[in-house]
Amino acid sequence: MSGTQVYKVYIKAEAKKVWEAITSPEWSARYGYRGPVEMDLRPGGAVVGRSNPGMLAMGAPEIGVDGEVVEVDPPHRLVQTFRMLMDPGIAAEGFTRLTYELKEGNDGVTALTVTHELGDAPNMGRLMAGEFEEMGAGGGWAWVLIDLKSLLETGKALAG
Repeated sequence: MSGTQVYKVYIKAEAKKVWEAITSPEWSARYGYRGPVEMDLRPGGAVVGRSNPGMLAMGAPEIGVDGEVVEVDPPHRLVQTFRMLMDPGIAAEGFTRLTYELKEGNDGVTALTVTHELGDAPNMGRLMAGEFEEMGAGGGWAWVLIDLKSLLETGKALAG
């Protein structure tokens, strides 16, 4: 599975709060794969996603994801490159491209759209589509985004 994947979720939170949850290590450590993601929010800035303690205990590398900020327009749009380092085969597929688009409505609900341009990265595509969930690799983007929604709306992530 390669090409482009698009995921959209509606979150009852201001765009500024959703942006903060996506871009700050304090928030990113609380949902999804629960590894803090550090971003230098300027074009050319580094993106470093660290493995969580459970991943480290299973032998994962300290840095699980890396990339570079391509475009930043807080709190509306973030474009970055993305490479998963947890698996040598997926890492060898190289960098993919992520775009986060946030649109806040008048009702205090933010529409968050994540577009993952995979190019020729079929294993990354299968991972992010949740195909390896039974193997303990999480449920991909759908799982990450619903966990983010739960955290922002209720103060609690779905698991962990």
